[in-house]
Amino acid sequence: MRALIQRVKSGKVTVDGQTVAEIARGLVILLGIGQGDTAEQARFLAGKIASLRIFEDHEGKFNRSILDMGGAAIVVSQFTLYADTRKGRRPSFTEAAPPEVAAPLVDIFANLLRELGVPTRNGVFGAHMLVEIENDGPVTIWLEK
Repeated sequence: MRALIQRVKSGKVTVDGQTVAEIARGLVILLGIGQGDTAEQARFLAGKIASLRIFEDHEGKFNRSILDMGGAAIVVSQFTLYADTRKGRRPSFTEAAPPEVAAPLVDIFANLLRELGVPTRNGVFGAHMLVEIENDGPVTIWLEK
């Protein structure tokens, strides 16, 4: 399971011209589910992300988590995080989990964030989404479990 976390001043997901998720300050999390990934990995990543200190305190140091600062999150399923570009010019996505496995794990991950106290919205699994990210910093963190 791979998560690309971006600290944002704002984030928004649009599908077919309709806003499906929107937040002010917080995190946009692009989440890739790989072959063999489990709910336990989702639990680990959700806990890590909820407590990850990547927001600045009054001294400008990374000492605050999303929970500390009262931010929200958007989770966007992103199978392309499993792109394999070692051969040829077209990426292979064979390491990405199939939709029937990935969709429930994305939901489990988002629900775990909610249970931890992070207001969380989701993109639409499998849809063509326009994702607006106003990256703050910029701060972008890659996590893998």
